[in-house]
Amino acid sequence: MDEKTPLFEAHQTLGGKMVSFAGYTLPVQYKETSVIKEHLAVRNQAGLFDVSHMGEVVYEGADALANLQYLLTNDFTNLETGRVRYTLMCNEAGGVLDDLLVYKLNDQKYLLVVNAANRAKDVAWMKQHLFGEVVFSDQSDQWAQLALQGPKSKEIIAKLTAEADIPKKYYSFVEQASVGGITCLLSRTGYTGEFGYELYCRNEDGPKLWSILLEAGQEYGLIPCGLGARDTLRLEAGMPLYGHEMDETVTPLETDLAFAVKMNKTDFIGKQALVEKGTPTITRIGLQLTERGIAREGAAVYFNGEKIGQTTSGTMCPSLNKACAMALVKTDRVTIGSPVEVEVRGKKITAAVTELPFIKK
Repeated sequence: MDEKTPLFEAHQTLGGKMVSFAGYTLPVQYKETSVIKEHLAVRNQAGLFDVSHMGEVVYEGADALANLQYLLTNDFTNLETGRVRYTLMCNEAGGVLDDLLVYKLNDQKYLLVVNAANRAKDVAWMKQHLFGEVVFSDQSDQWAQLALQGPKSKEIIAKLTAEADIPKKYYSFVEQASVGGITCLLSRTGYTGEFGYELYCRNEDGPKLWSILLEAGQEYGLIPCGLGARDTLRLEAGMPLYGHEMDETVTPLETDLAFAVKMNKTDFIGKQALVEKGTPTITRIGLQLTERGIAREGAAVYFNGEKIGQTTSGTMCPSLNKACAMALVKTDRVTIGSPVEVEVRGKKITAAVTELPFIKK
């Protein structure tokens, strides 16, 4: 049976259309709106998401940093307290077990945010590879997480939060911020391609914080948003999703995430496999359909009659009013502007290779 987030009743009250996702019951959209309306609210005003299904684990101790250096692909030796860094976690073959965020709370304490669907797998893997003086704790069930996203987010947060408690830089956070009187970790991060914040608070404070934010944002056009808009927003922003653009059979280098892989580190799990694989033979690209149709996940991509790969995500992008997709294809076959064909329901339709992200801010 799926779990419920602390905001389950709030979603029902607002007419959320509830669906099963990553082991949780979450709203895909709300009764009084639509995926498109919610999407455009985030692009033009602001939207509020319940992302309490995400997992949170903590590494603490003298060897916490050493554990992260070996476990993850990015380098955290120069990560400052109060900053956030994106990273991948690989298996020995170089495949991606998950992508996650690392928050540095202090020199001996780090918060890691993992994807909900991978929580159990990730926790087991992390425990299996612990070493030295470190205490590991899975705190996922203690946290509610909300995402306030959109150009009006700053005004909304400013109504509820002292200036000193508002993180100023992208991928920075304030650990003990007071937002509307509720203590939370306030982070300038998000998964929409828009300016925004993510807020972590105690489970029992989640519903109250949700209500406070919605009320404060009413004058700015803030509305609650579901999984549907979250997916269309991240696709427009060219952001990969685990299980689509990456999985245990795809390496970070093959899905265009080399920026988060520091091969000059002494070692990390999967490094040797990446070295042995050499130059990637596949890469992630963007596609914009030039004929009517939508290329969902798994559509074959052809160039000059040769099948060069397949789509990993695809939808109609509301901000562009065009159908777009991301795909994993053979390297050195196509460049920006190259005409390709995508097979949708047995029919090949034309598309063009385009830059990622599809929408730039």
